[in-house]
Amino acid sequence: MTFEPEQLGQSRSDLAQTLRELRKRAGLTGDRLARRCNMSQSQISKFETGKKTPNLIDVERILRALNAPADIVADVTALARIANTEWQDKRSSWRRGMEKRQTELASLEQESANLRYFLPSMMTGLLATPEYIRASLSHTPGDPSRTVARKLERQAVLYDTSKAFTFVLTEQAARWAIVPSSAMAVQIDRLVSLSHLPNLHIGVIPAGTVMARGPMNTFTVYDDRLATVENFTGRMVFRDPRDVSEYLAVFTSFEQHACFGDEARTLLNQWANACR
Repeated sequence: MTFEPEQLGQSRSDLAQTLRELRKRAGLTGDRLARRCNMSQSQISKFETGKKTPNLIDVERILRALNAPADIVADVTALARIANTEWQDKRSSWRRGMEKRQTELASLEQESANLRYFLPSMMTGLLATPEYIRASLSHTPGDPSRTVARKLERQAVLYDTSKAFTFVLTEQAARWAIVPSSAMAVQIDRLVSLSHLPNLHIGVIPAGTVMARGPMNTFTVYDDRLATVENFTGRMVFRDPRDVSEYLAVFTSFEQHACFGDEARTLLNQWANACR
């Protein structure tokens, strides 16, 4: 399935309208459809008015209850997948102010209990030193000072033991020289230090590890409810359970090839010493 980013917002209202029209065409009231789907009438109403976006499982239940033909099922399912995806482009973040993006991320982190980060190319802000953060923002417009400060503030969440964090990094991510060698040694030392926190699991995948799947994108999974995937121009946000489940499966496959604990610390210390 292909789509343009500008479709994403419109698709939610299109999905709501389509579900409402299909129900009316089937001659059902919202209450009768709700009973057929084992849902509440208010839930059906929220779906049809666009106040709440149904996930793919909800949509399939509704379409089965409506006895929708196969071609309608295919079209509406594709629409539902788009409606459960959000595109956030970097230029919009720059215009709004990067520190606002940090507030959004902090909110996601506060709302989540189990957070998983796959880092194929460079460090994430939660693990980064101030110098590393500042260097990573050098290509963004404006004064990055407030964004640096906000990123550093967010790091406090790592010490919340009610949350579990798993970071899986490739060797490239751990060693990519965003800053000079001496500063990279400090950055890698920070990973070693953080790896001792009881609720933090930092795994590294050494170069040369044989894996059938390539490390295509940086992505984060928040519990089992949301996944964000980054590229050069922005990020995709997936909320549909099937998409999130797929990213959880991909994360698990990388996690199984990573070194953790003392084995990871030995590798990190070697890489830090190579920078000194």
